[in-house]
Amino acid sequence: MTDTPKFEVIDRRKMKAEEEKESGGAAAQPAAPEKPAPTSSEPAPGPRLVVNEARHEAEAQEPQETAEQQLAEEMPAAPTAKESSEQKAAYDASAQRLEDLIRAQNPAVGPQPPVGFEHLVQQFYLSAMLQMGAGTQEGQRPRVDIMGARATIDLLGVLAEKTKGNLTDAEDRMLQSVLFELRMAFLELTSMVGAPSVPPPPAPKG
Repeated sequence: MTDTPKFEVIDRRKMKAEEEKESGGAAAQPAAPEKPAPTSSEPAPGPRLVVNEARHEAEAQEPQETAEQQLAEEMPAAPTAKESSEQKAAYDASAQRLEDLIRAQNPAVGPQPPVGFEHLVQQFYLSAMLQMGAGTQEGQRPRVDIMGARATIDLLGVLAEKTKGNLTDAEDRMLQSVLFELRMAFLELTSMVGAPSVPPPPAPKG
């Protein structure tokens, strides 16, 4: 189907002649002087087909797809509740077999504590601090991944935004405290990166 609309040409001169014939042949009116043909700089009189222009204007007004919508279109279909339940059961059984194997080889090792929300926050905190050079051994030059640290801190901010209203008071306080500390460390680090180097003092004149 094309965008070109179908239209019918109606010869109004024939319609006028038929009307005059039915009314008993009215006196012919003097022909109106012909209008000069419009120049290229003047628009042609009469209706103008603007179907395509209207379509382009409508497309321009449509909001662009957000990154979230594009990601949703690229992702495969979500698993069903039954598939997720079966996979979760298989995962838990495999993890339990692995833990039993480790404890059989190392009887002193106790059972692993369940993973909670605080472990997730701690993981983000450690990753960001390491990316900002923490944990460097004495005498070694710290390796700083400032953009990686920024991404990790921003991910923690997304976590705080998405879990707002679903955390306990203790969890929310811990998350906000960690975010505050990481952002302060980031500010201190970036202020040192952007600061101009201080020239050494001049040597004393002898």
